[in-house]
Amino acid sequence: MSPGDQVAALLASPGVEERAELAGRFGFLAFHGGLEGGTEVVAEQAARASGASFYAIVQPPTLRWHLPSHVVGRGASPALAAFLAHVDVTIAVHGYGRRERPRDILVGGTNRELAARVADALRPRLPDETVVDDLDGIPAEMRGVHPFNPVNLCRRRGVQIELPPAVRGATWRWEDRGPCTPNPGLVDALAEVATLAEVATLAEVATLAEVAGQAGGSTSNVPPARQ
Repeated sequence: MSPGDQVAALLASPGVEERAELAGRFGFLAFHGGLEGGTEVVAEQAARASGASFYAIVQPPTLRWHLPSHVVGRGASPALAAFLAHVDVTIAVHGYGRRERPRDILVGGTNRELAARVADALRPRLPDETVVDDLDGIPAEMRGVHPFNPVNLCRRRGVQIELPPAVRGATWRWEDRGPCTPNPGLVDALAEVATLAEVATLAEVATLAEVAGQAGGSTSNVPPARQ
């Protein structure tokens, strides 16, 4: 089955929801929502708090279908493709559970400058967690560096954050999946990063427009500032 067929089959499964809201040029992804409990809640709350865009696939408690990130990227649905075309940079929120790493937050992805900002925002708000942003300290399968991972398919690529159960308000047991209440500090940190990135993007656009205007050139290639 092709990646596109796999994604289409997942989205057609009973109880599966695909959610997308296009807003700011910063985006939050949670395409393993429901399966990795609380990830869609973290992504949606951070997006709403910062005016960012949001995309999620949310599975019901009765389903356990884990499509690898590179399959989701290769088989992107029309809604995901539109999301990735709209945003400049993203944070993909994932969850994992390993008893030997109960409090490790793993900050991967190919935008390492943004990864450092995310780590710096998380550490003071979550002092009881260990934030790992050195790729060498992250298991290879959770580094989020595959070129077809959706987090790396937008213009400036992005950050994949892997969260242990407690910080996303989830349980260790599949059988006990239910509503999750994430740590507020987690959401606040991610929203802060998104807000600052959006402000920087608007300032960059304004500067480019001003320079083009002073030069007497066309500004047709300068993207309009978002209202």
